[in-house]
Amino acid sequence: MDAQVATNSLDAFWMPFTANRQFKAAPRLLVGAKDMHYTSHDGRQVLDGAAGLWCVNAGHCRPRIVEAIQRQAAQMDFSPAFQMGHPLAFEAAQRLSAMLPDGLDHVFYVNSGSEAVDTALKIALAYHRMRGEGARTRLIGRERGYHGVGFGGISVGGIGPNRRHFGTMLGGVDHMPHTHDLARNAHSRGQPLHGAELADQLERIVALHDPSTIAAVIVEPLAGSTGVLVPPVGYLERLREICTRHGILLIFDEVISGFGRLGSPFAIDRFGVVPDLVCLAKGITNATVPMGAVVASTTVHEAFMAAPAGIEFYHGYTYSSHVLACAASIATLDTYRDEGLFERAAELSPDFEEAAHSLQDLDHVIDIRNLGMVAGIELAPRPGAPGARGYEVFVACYEAGVLVRATGDILAISPPLIISRAQIDEVFAALRAAILKVP
Repeated sequence: MDAQVATNSLDAFWMPFTANRQFKAAPRLLVGAKDMHYTSHDGRQVLDGAAGLWCVNAGHCRPRIVEAIQRQAAQMDFSPAFQMGHPLAFEAAQRLSAMLPDGLDHVFYVNSGSEAVDTALKIALAYHRMRGEGARTRLIGRERGYHGVGFGGISVGGIGPNRRHFGTMLGGVDHMPHTHDLARNAHSRGQPLHGAELADQLERIVALHDPSTIAAVIVEPLAGSTGVLVPPVGYLERLREICTRHGILLIFDEVISGFGRLGSPFAIDRFGVVPDLVCLAKGITNATVPMGAVVASTTVHEAFMAAPAGIEFYHGYTYSSHVLACAASIATLDTYRDEGLFERAAELSPDFEEAAHSLQDLDHVIDIRNLGMVAGIELAPRPGAPGARGYEVFVACYEAGVLVRATGDILAISPPLIISRAQIDEVFAALRAAILKVP
């Protein structure tokens, strides 16, 4: 092993969402990246089948984005966002809001998906208080939902291991059931046909708590980190109708599904359902500089602007609208537009779907689900060792030169949108060989 990655040099970094002792015994280090590939510390080319971490939608080290960051860093490295501004923040916000449906047109900058979620929850609570409905304090999430790692996000989130060590979290939170129905929807292509009625569980929760106490419902239109759960046909439409009828804000967490992943700019466009607030991050800068945003509807924004003169919303971050992030975002949006990457994702989606479902014949594969340029391959858990089979497939793929994402016994594939048809085949060929290899 290279001296730079000797075991004793790895101890200081406490790695996130990682089995640290296991990793440091056999580290997988990446030292370079370009377009569709990483370079490993031992000099191998690794095809990126996971867009980094659902975030490098335009591929790695794209010159236009790199040059924009370099140019801005040389001109101005930081500008305070409190009572001050810089032109790129306003330009990026205008560009972003123009991509979203009419009425979603006010951008509040944050630095990550986790911050976007906590910010959206705070906006929802403050919105109702601004309107004289301060009793609306309850927040409704969903089982198997992932909304980042802030206390707000893990409170409305529904992944057990992400919650179990952290006490009571936020009070006044409830959860709808998840939509994963293996018995009825296994191996669905696109949106599963069964499960729209699960949205009616929101009516049960509303009746239990009284609608006048509920501030917001938050869901991922497509749940990514919990294993690619695609919404059943009609499900999101039903959630929107229930929220509207009861005066509850609907928040979409599009941190993963945004910026072309589903073959459209956002899941909002793919499903034709418009929320009151949308959380964005990851692909907003092609992951080059950390950035996130909450985009609010005109109705929500105007409730704050009706307040007496002064600070309307006591919230923000030192790095909100960081000037390097704004430069990266503008260049990223230009890249998506000029290279037609969202359209490319839509064009490649049928081939991607066929390649994913070609694994259906393999032992241990109990479900395959997909939408746009994202797929989940679910494996039967090994008796007494849940997650082990998925992890071993992930490692075998990496050793074969392909990066995929393992979440328990589910392999998630979400490549950069510049992927070729031959590279799609390469990703799923590596998955096939790895699944056959692992007992």
